[in-house]
Amino acid sequence: MFIVLLRFSENKSQASAFMELHNQWIKSGFEDGVFLMAGSLKPSLGGSIMAHGISREDLEHRVNQDPFVAENIVTAEILEIDPKKTDERLNFLLD
Repeated sequence: MFIVLLRFSENKSQASAFMELHNQWIKSGFEDGVFLMAGSLKPSLGGSIMAHGISREDLEHRVNQDPFVAENIVTAEILEIDPKKTDERLNFLLD
C-alpha cells in the first residue's frame, strides 16, 4: 500500500485554475479501485491519498498525470508501506 503526500509548492496560487481537473483525476483513481482515501493535509499544506493494489511504477505514472503535479502546484512524495498487522476491517491490506 502507498501513502501519497501532495504538498503545495510555490505555484499554490494556481490551484483554483486546475481544481476541476485535479478532482477528475482523484475521481478516476477511485473508479479504477486504486485510491482508498483522499484528504487534505492540515493546515492548508496540500493533500494525501492512500493507494492499494497497484505497483509503485504504475502509481508513479498515475501521480505524474495529476494536473496539480504536472503544473507544479504540488510536489508528490510516495511512501510505500508493507502492512504487517491491521484492524480486521483493513485485513485486505495484508495481501
